[in-house]
Amino acid sequence: MNTPAHTTTPESSLREEICRVGRSLYERGYVHAAAGNISVRLDDGFVITPTDACLGHLDPARLARVDAHGVQLEGDRASKTLALHRRIYAADPQARCVIHTHSTHLVALTLQGVWSADDIVPPITPYFVMKVGHVPLIPYHRPGDPAVAELVAQRIGAMAARGTPIRAVMLDRLGPNVWHRSPAEASAVLEELEETARLWLLCQPRPAPLDEAQIEALRRQFGASW
Repeated sequence: MNTPAHTTTPESSLREEICRVGRSLYERGYVHAAAGNISVRLDDGFVITPTDACLGHLDPARLARVDAHGVQLEGDRASKTLALHRRIYAADPQARCVIHTHSTHLVALTLQGVWSADDIVPPITPYFVMKVGHVPLIPYHRPGDPAVAELVAQRIGAMAARGTPIRAVMLDRLGPNVWHRSPAEASAVLEELEETARLWLLCQPRPAPLDEAQIEALRRQFGASW
């Protein structure tokens, strides 16, 4: 994970994709009101949803465009989480899209109590192991607190050093940040993560996690980074 994956997708198409994914997440209840934000990394900067924008009603032309240093160049005022998004991109050169939501079951999980600080839910399904992987909890800080960006970057670095790179963290009482190579792929990670949290909260008694032999088979067959 040392070499950035350069995009060849035109910026106009990426803007449209941000709006499509935002609308889809909003219509299916993964975000509400003006909660959540989406960004994409360009070769010379970033495009990110505006602050206090509803992801269900985004305008491609009004998305914020910022340069590589985070200086806004055009569009509505960038989301206050821009610093966190930029630190995620810096920590994981493969990341090309970051999505943050306040997904109901994931936030409820932090209120009720996560499985552990290193894994908010256990590996209860194969697709969670394959498509999401480890998801650590980031302690509560107020929304937009710059300290969160450094904590997330440290977690990304530590997990990569262990040989188990991550593509999601959970902000306590706020919601997940997920990232991947495109808005569609990042959205798929978010959806699998939220669904796993929903299953974990619904199941009584709690299901047993997959055992080490089952997880090892997913590593061998599908390259799962667990």
